[in-house]
Amino acid sequence: MSVYRMLKLLSDAHSVSGRENSIREIISEVVGAYCDDIRTDKLGNIICRMGSGEPRIMLAAHMDEIGLIVKHIEENGFLRFAKMGGWFDQVLLSQRVIVHGRRKVLGVIGCKPPHVMKDEERKVSVKHEDMFIDVGAKSDKDVKKLGIDVGTPITLDRELRRLSGSRITGKAMDDRAGLACCISVLRKLYEEDVNASVYVVGTVQEEVGLKGAKTSAYSISPDVALAVDVSIAGDHPGITKKDSPIELGKGPAITVVDGSGRGLITHPRVLKWLKSTAKRYKIPVQMDVSEGGTTDATAIHLTKEGVPAGVVSVPARYIHTPVEVVDLNDIKNTIELLSKAVLDIDEWFMDEEDLLPV
Repeated sequence: MSVYRMLKLLSDAHSVSGRENSIREIISEVVGAYCDDIRTDKLGNIICRMGSGEPRIMLAAHMDEIGLIVKHIEENGFLRFAKMGGWFDQVLLSQRVIVHGRRKVLGVIGCKPPHVMKDEERKVSVKHEDMFIDVGAKSDKDVKKLGIDVGTPITLDRELRRLSGSRITGKAMDDRAGLACCISVLRKLYEEDVNASVYVVGTVQEEVGLKGAKTSAYSISPDVALAVDVSIAGDHPGITKKDSPIELGKGPAITVVDGSGRGLITHPRVLKWLKSTAKRYKIPVQMDVSEGGTTDATAIHLTKEGVPAGVVSVPARYIHTPVEVVDLNDIKNTIELLSKAVLDIDEWFMDEEDLLPV
């Protein structure tokens, strides 16, 4: 299966935080032939192990996507909703959605028409609490017949498509791009002699608090861990290089610090391991210092007595929208970096001189 087909399979699937079943099933089916053991923990993380040696290397990518959830059903059949994860409200208006009741039901997000808005209303963005979902029902009884109730999850109705060149666009590249990389790493390593135990983990509920990363890391107790996620590209109008110097097409981003240090400060040995691997194999990489969000690595590196951890990210435009854009070449280079790093774990990570600062 090509990387693009893998991405399409993952991106087009629907798994909001806490409801990651469909993605977990895809991962289990795709990687089954390459793993020595696959299990699902009590919270829903899927943990795929290859090998039984030392050290234990954890590669984590989250399965969940930001979505919505039914909060209230109006008597006339319209749905009010709450957000699951970090949405920018104006992105939601006029989107087509899928409401995941007993069966999938299509709906659209609407609001009061601008024709009947007052002047002051037109000057501000519509808040999500002033929006509603129309599934075509005429009453709350009709909605219940469709298998929809309070608490029913909702996702956006989008499919992965190609742009020009090597660029693609779709929903949930955050973090289906990371998942595709991790799955591809397992497939590449299957043909190699790996002197380690590699744990690829599809984590749950990252978008709402890094929850699955914490419990899965506790179970695995890795010697080193990498979160594989997306990073914000600063190469389009509306954002400048001083906000983010990361660009599409210039290779994966290696995090030095995220969340202004409140999230992850990458362990020096991990940073040296990744940079040395990239240099040795001439893999293009970008260094990322972020003042914004964080990743599963933040939860993982504080597990038990602590885990040396880092982040390798696929540059992405327009994250937390239905039209996220990534470059297939960046994904291929991310796969190459992760694969080579795992194969060179003895040389680059376990050497005594790697204890020195970068």
